[in-house]
Amino acid sequence: MTVAGIVLLAALVLGIPPLRHAVEAALHGDSTEVHDQIDKLGVAGPLLIVALALIHSVVIYPAEIVNAAAGFVYGFFPAVAIVTVAWMLSALLCYAVGTRVARPLLDRWFGVERFERFERMIERGGIPLLLALRLIPIVPFSLVCYAAGAARVPLWRFVWTTLVGYMPVTALAVYFGTRLEGLKFTDPLVLGSIVALLALIFVGNWIVRRQAASDDAEVSRPA
Repeated sequence: MTVAGIVLLAALVLGIPPLRHAVEAALHGDSTEVHDQIDKLGVAGPLLIVALALIHSVVIYPAEIVNAAAGFVYGFFPAVAIVTVAWMLSALLCYAVGTRVARPLLDRWFGVERFERFERMIERGGIPLLLALRLIPIVPFSLVCYAAGAARVPLWRFVWTTLVGYMPVTALAVYFGTRLEGLKFTDPLVLGSIVALLALIFVGNWIVRRQAASDDAEVSRPA
């Protein structure tokens, strides 16, 4: 599935001329040409962002790349709307797979120990942990969705915690994308965004570490 996802991504790049030219421009550092080429895609541009989010379910890469690219091309509010729809569709796909795919496959995919630990944490951590996991960029988006599905988290709880928890990091990534061409770290808005991002990561990391320590204590406690 991962190989198929990579092949599909390569086929999209090679088969869509504006996208191919955009990649070539990006490799040469020509941000204006990247913007112009992607803008030529018209309605296919947002659909491509949705496709990239769905591909993330089998090819794990930093989701912030797509969010920043959307901000760069479409501006803040349209980009936030597009990526929100895209990532919620991706989340629901992973959740559905997590609830239905045979457990040995998920264990092989992510590693038995890693996946079981995430599943236990989600089962015991409740809403605070579901929100916290979305605030840490290094935790793969799809992994949390698969584990939530496998742990049988109620669908509505999964949907709203995904939306609320992922929105701050998403909005910040999109904002950085909108400022890509004239990004200055002396800009008060940029500095404020960086501080806000670090604060969110710190809070999310603290909650996850606390739950992980509780989970380890529970597992090691004598029966």
